[in-house]
Amino acid sequence: MSRPQSDRRIFLYPFLIQKYLRNQIRKRVIMKHVITLVLLIPALLSGQDISGHDQMGKYSYDQFEKPTACRSCHTDLFYQWDQAMMSKAYTHHWDEIEYFNLAVPHDQNTEQMRGVSDGCNGCHTPIAFLAGDVPPPRPEEGSRANESVSCDVCHTITGFRGDTPFNYNYTIEPGRTKFGPKQGKESPHHNTEYSEFITTAEYCGTCHNEKSPFGTWVKATEIELREGPYGEEGVVCQDCHVPRSKAISAAMSADSGMVGQHLFHGAHSPGKLHGVVELRMNPRVREAGPGETVKFSLQLFNQKTGHKFPTGSAEERVVWVHVEATDANGDTYHLPVDKKGFQGEEYTIASDTLAYQDMGVPLELPDFQGIRREDVPIGDRIFRLPYLDPQGRQTIMQWNTKSFGPDYRIGPRETKIETYTWMLPDEVPLGRVTLRAEMYYRKLPVPVQEFLEVPAEESEKILINSTETYIEVIDTYY
Repeated sequence: MSRPQSDRRIFLYPFLIQKYLRNQIRKRVIMKHVITLVLLIPALLSGQDISGHDQMGKYSYDQFEKPTACRSCHTDLFYQWDQAMMSKAYTHHWDEIEYFNLAVPHDQNTEQMRGVSDGCNGCHTPIAFLAGDVPPPRPEEGSRANESVSCDVCHTITGFRGDTPFNYNYTIEPGRTKFGPKQGKESPHHNTEYSEFITTAEYCGTCHNEKSPFGTWVKATEIELREGPYGEEGVVCQDCHVPRSKAISAAMSADSGMVGQHLFHGAHSPGKLHGVVELRMNPRVREAGPGETVKFSLQLFNQKTGHKFPTGSAEERVVWVHVEATDANGDTYHLPVDKKGFQGEEYTIASDTLAYQDMGVPLELPDFQGIRREDVPIGDRIFRLPYLDPQGRQTIMQWNTKSFGPDYRIGPRETKIETYTWMLPDEVPLGRVTLRAEMYYRKLPVPVQEFLEVPAEESEKILINSTETYIEVIDTYY
């Protein structure tokens, strides 16, 4: 039996102090953060949450500079940020619909969800959250909440509280001093101070790790990196998502150096998705006759991501493989995946099953029967982590996640093998049959996109990779 949460914190308390002090010595700000640690002792001993929720309303909008103030000196970096999802974390169409149509009403009409919609803003529009402007005005009102994850937020974060970064538990010091990854830099507009923390994966984990109110890790991207092969080798998020190149970081810089490009490209960047998983396919026999049964093996190797694929808001993502055979006459045949027989496998094979019934609560639809779980050819293999609500039903609302189905995503450097068994039709013509496997990705299931009237681009089908093999159909009567 696991320890109660409060007992675990008391048990881990000496370890937390030791690790915390070691981290802060490295950051050369030990005295200031020892005070913070002392203030945290009552919370640790009482088992209270040490996420960032208590920072809501501690600051004002005026304490944060607008991103446009950074543009005149950091032009390239500004426009890189401006076209990245960081600048749209609050205004993006699906995030707006999910927040105002589902999270806010669920918060308002369900006691157990009280405050959950406030917390969304801790990462999607931190300055609104820190200013206590929650729920923020809708994007069309043009408030400062629209700045989303702005320059001044990221460059005034100093660390995080506790032993694990999650749920916006960053510490922040808005003001004239901006924290960056380089030493000895000067600016005519602000003070500049070196921060080791901004170069770590934990920096990203304060928002890219998240627990639901039920204590489940509904986002664990930084944890997946840390516990995987890349984390063991010292790779951090910034190595892939803020790649460094020789450039100048500010207009007044005299010399160029290695500068992190503020691309933040991920699930919304097709170029980042293409080729994430390598596919190879082979037959078990090269020749077979009409009416015979043949079998094929498909290998899928995650050769690109430092975390699992898909990651982040995995309850929304749909990743699947579709396999078809094309005979010598050009006729096609859909091949469903062979079942492996593991518990919960039904979540990983496309069907016409209904899901997402818990949306009926915030949408005030009594006896809501749900909508189709995915719009994928029945029988195709899906690589997903099913999120389950307190009633054990699959949910699209991560904050309402109490448990999970099987984690059938592809880990970093992991290879999964799927098999396909096919009885050749009696009427199949002699000649070559080509087998083609295609892996696709959607950011949002089509049924959810259509039901909630999300712009269709959010459920666009993106080809990740493909592969082909073949068999020869021969006359076996001779």
